[in-house]
Amino acid sequence: MLRGLLIAAAIVFVVWVLAIGALLVTGRKTQAKELAAFLPNLLALFRGLLRDPRVPRSSKAWLVFAVVWIASPIDLVPEFIPVLGPLDDAVVAALVLRHVLRRTDRAVIAEHWRGSPALLDRVLPRT
Repeated sequence: MLRGLLIAAAIVFVVWVLAIGALLVTGRKTQAKELAAFLPNLLALFRGLLRDPRVPRSSKAWLVFAVVWIASPIDLVPEFIPVLGPLDDAVVAALVLRHVLRRTDRAVIAEHWRGSPALLDRVLPRT
């Protein structure tokens, strides 16, 4: 199981680096910089939300579920299929993040967000 987790993490890392490289090659330096920082910032957000007592337990349970789902080598669509492979992981992450964002105060999320406030506003529009 650990081997599968490491392989999945390596695939995500390679795709992430290739996407950053593609943005740099096409002259989109700002977007490349945001993407380079997005995954570490998202991991910091999840870690902070999991530790924060103001986040409901049900939301924490969904965060743990998302992390396990994404890290699991068993997927609905195999990872080696281009574009569609990581799609089930992305859908699960988006749905869980949406759930957590709806049940947690924006101030709590902003407190744990390490990225730019503008990117947070794009990910989590103000209501």
